[in-house]
Amino acid sequence: MTFGERMKELMEQGLAASKEFAAKAGAKAQDIGERGILMLEIKQLEGQAQKLLTRMGNDAYIAFTEKGQSTIDSEQAEFKNALKEIALIKEAIEKKEAELRERKSV
Repeated sequence: MTFGERMKELMEQGLAASKEFAAKAGAKAQDIGERGILMLEIKQLEGQAQKLLTRMGNDAYIAFTEKGQSTIDSEQAEFKNALKEIALIKEAIEKKEAELRERKSV
């Protein structure tokens, strides 16, 4: 094998290795991006739950102070709806956290 042939072979091997590295790096970057999106979605869902909890606290305050109620009930419309929404958000968060754990283990 001549020097020129060896250099050509080394260049081809280097090119193949570079392509493989680029493919792996691209896949890793995509995975990191997808995990970041999942984490952002979880934070947004947590924010929604926090707003609902704040609203429930406000509704409880109004019930006790302005409406003169001595008790509140989870079956009252304002609480029942908020509790349903919070349960749905909780499920969505748990699903996304499971996806995130699955992606981290790969």
